Parts: sequence; structure tokens; C-alpha cells
Amino acid sequence: MQKVLNLFDFKQKVDYRTEILAGLTVAMTMIPESLSFAILAGFPPLVGLYGAFIMGLITAVLGGRPGLISGGAGATVIVLIALMKSNGLEYVFAAVAMAGIIQIIVGLLKLGKFIRLVPQPVMFGFVNGLAVIIFMSQLEQFKTVINGNKEWLTGSPLFIMAGLVALTIAIILILPKFTKAIPASLVAIIVVFAVVLVFNIDTKQVIDIASVSGSLPPFHIPEIPFTLETLKIILPYGLIMAAVGLTEGLLTLNLVDEITGTKGNSNRECLAQGTANIANGFFFGMGGCPMIAQTLVNLSSGSRARLSGIVAALTILVIILVGAPVIELLPMAALTGVMIMVAIGTFEWASFKAFTKMPKHDIFVMLVVTLITVFLHNLALAVLIGVIISALVFAWESAKRIRARKYIDENGVKHYELYGPLFFGSTTAFSEKFDVQNDPSEVIIDFAESRITDMSAIDAVNKITERYAAVGKKVHLKHLSNDCVELLKNAEAIIDVNIMEDPTYKVVPGK
Repeated sequence: MQKVLNLFDFKQKVDYRTEILAGLTVAMTMIPESLSFAILAGFPPLVGLYGAFIMGLITAVLGGRPGLISGGAGATVIVLIALMKSNGLEYVFAAVAMAGIIQIIVGLLKLGKFIRLVPQPVMFGFVNGLAVIIFMSQLEQFKTVINGNKEWLTGSPLFIMAGLVALTIAIILILPKFTKAIPASLVAIIVVFAVVLVFNIDTKQVIDIASVSGSLPPFHIPEIPFTLETLKIILPYGLIMAAVGLTEGLLTLNLVDEITGTKGNSNRECLAQGTANIANGFFFGMGGCPMIAQTLVNLSSGSRARLSGIVAALTILVIILVGAPVIELLPMAALTGVMIMVAIGTFEWASFKAFTKMPKHDIFVMLVVTLITVFLHNLALAVLIGVIISALVFAWESAKRIRARKYIDENGVKHYELYGPLFFGSTTAFSEKFDVQNDPSEVIIDFAESRITDMSAIDAVNKITERYAAVGKKVHLKHLSNDCVELLKNAEAIIDVNIMEDPTYKVVPGK
């Protein structure tokens, strides 16, 4: 039994009061967001809440680390809007399940570790972009529908909404200075709720978005034709949803690692997300991924264990079953205030200080990722472009670092001692180092401080030997590491180089 508890990280010491209160707070912030995104995508409102419950519970138990909160996230739901409009809800459920299968495959192949390739400027841009999205989405609560059109609140409704939001923010800012025994966000929600009820204030409530009452999520096999044509329809959406979910999820996991000073398991998180999304596809859920806003609410409430995520998910289920009449009366102003503070806390304000210290290309990458995240709401694309730009910059900078020390020994042999990696980006600089016409009849290229890394490098070495051979001169390669020798042997059908044996030179394989 203890082994089972250890598997789920229940072996750690748990502050039950903190975890339960954090879970309740998280649930209060997940409900309106899940409802809003479900309605935005054209799903029945309960599909959003079912998604939050299923995603939250399964990932809280099986996920890659404690403290991470998953639910019906907007990043993944946005991917499915076009499918909903073109093919309907049944195809959406099938695409969600397909995304889950893809995520499980990623986890089984242990590909989650590649999230480590995301540079810090990309992380800054990702987090800042999400913070802006969270903040901008809260402005929608300051609008109302008039004759089918959304318009900004004016007059008393605007002042009431702004005042209640301000009260929420004030409580969240001030209360921690006196006590941290109870999460400030939960206290703010309760106080604003009480003020609205006692003074009978007319303001927007959760019921104005949608009803949240229902039954247990029913088992349901998506009613779609099981044909190749159907697969062609749902597979692209499943792939994109899986990519977006894993990107946001694993970046959020890294963020939690930094905040808590602990280490999560990215591959386990992939498996948990996949399992949860498959369950969503068969139990009327809209699917999802880790939610950075709710995760930060959870951490700021003091949670460091899995219990808070379980409590949040079960709270949503209880609300669906019996608590809807009360929750539907919650003022949206209180929830809006909590989310605005989450946006402020999410933003990496330190990135502004870094502007004067970071290289210009890192600043550029950060801004590009932020702008793509904000304007396209495509987190996977934003991170992918950021990583590609960073990789190209790295290749360019590395290409400029290849150098050569030249000298002629007592035997009249000219030595070129190379420094820096030889790869596709540095081949041109490599070729320019050699004086073929004026060099003696024998030349040694010393790779003790360099290495051949790819096919472009092999081709560059071959071409330089051909240039020397064309004028009757001989080239030897010296001090090649084992992996470089292996590369050259694999390509010996297309190259003709002379590798000098040097048994006294010890090189660690792969170095």
C-alpha cells in the first residue's frame, strides 16, 4: 500500500487545511473560465465543466508533479472551434481522444525531455504572452449583450463592476500582510459574494454565463463513421491539440519547478494528459491541458501537494451535482479580480530589467514569442518560432567562433590547429582558413580542440582535401574523437581523407 502512495507522491507531508482551501479557490476560478471557453467554442456549457473535472482529477493523481492544475484550457479549446463549426460535437470528442492517444505516445517514447530545449527568452515570452491573454480575457466581463451585440458597460453597472473588482484586488493585496492562514483569493471571493448578497447589488453573476447544474459525466462513444475519411478529418486537429497541450503543459511544469525549487517528470505529465484527454473524449468533456493561471492561484494559496488538485476537481463535480444554485450566484467581479491578480503575478516583470543586460537577439526572441502568443493565441507556434530563431542565432554565433592556429614544424609540415565546432554554419569560415596555393606539400589539420558534427562538415573536409590534392599536396586529419572517426567512416563512400593514427592521444568518446 505504501508503494502505491509513494507512486502518487502522497508520501510527502501534507498541510491538509492549506491544500483544501487552495483546491476550493482553484475550483472557483476554473468554473467561469471553463464555461466561458465552452460557450466560445459552441459547446454545451456542461461539456466545459465535465472537461475541467475529468482533466483536473486524472492529472492531479497521475500527473508529472504536485501543484500543477489542469482543466478545460482555452489554448486547446481554441484549436477545436473550426472542427466544431464544420463537423459538430461528436467529431470534437473524437479529436480530443485522438489528441490523448498522441500525448500518450509522446510520453511512452520519453520525448517530454525535449522541452528542455526551450531557451529562457522563449520562456519569458511565453509567460508574458499568457499574462496578457489572461488580463485581456477579463475585460470581457466589463461588457454586456445588447440586441445581440457585445457593448461596454456604462453608468452604474460599470461603476459597480469596477468597484467590486477593486475590492477583490484590495483584499488579495492587503490580507497577506496580516495573515496567510487562509488563501487571500478565497477570502476575497467570499467577502465580495457577501457584500453583493447583503446589499442586494445588481451585478453580473455566474448564472449570467450559463447554468452549471447537471449529472455525472455519462460514458459515450463518439458517434462518427470509423473510416479513413474520418481519420483524415480528426487527425490534424488531434495533432495540433496534442502539441498545444504538451507545449503549454510542459512549460507550465518547468515554471512550477522554478517556483517550488523541485523537479517534475515531463514524460509522466505527457502520459497523464493523454489519459485525461482520452477520458474526456468518451465522457462528454472538451479536453484540456495544464492551466498556468489556476496553477499560479494554487501555488500562491500555499499548495505544494496533489491534494489541492483533487479537491478542486471534486469540488467542480459537487457543484455540478448539488451546489449549482449557490455557485451560480457568485459575482463575476470577484472572479475577475482574482484572475487579474493572477495575470499580474504571472507576468515576468524581471524581463524588463533584463532588457539592458540581455543580448539583442534574446530580447527579439522574447518579444516575438509574446506577440505571437497574444495576437494568434497559438502557443505551440509561438514557442516553435522562438526555439527556431534561438537555434539559428546560436548556429550563427557558433559559426563565428571557429579559429585556426597555424605553424610549420621542423620537418616543413604545416599544421592547422582548429578551435570550435565544424558544422553547417561554420564550413565557409573553415574553408577560408587554408592557403592551398602557398602551403607546403604536406598539411596536418588538428582537431584536438574541434569536432566534425554533421554531413556539411564532412563535405567541407572532403572539399579541402580535394583542393590540396588538385595541386599535388597531401592532407592528414589528426586528433579526431571517436564519434568524428565514426562519422567519416560512415561517409567513406563519398570522401577521400587520410586520418592519422595517434594512439597516445586519449579522447573521450562523444566529447
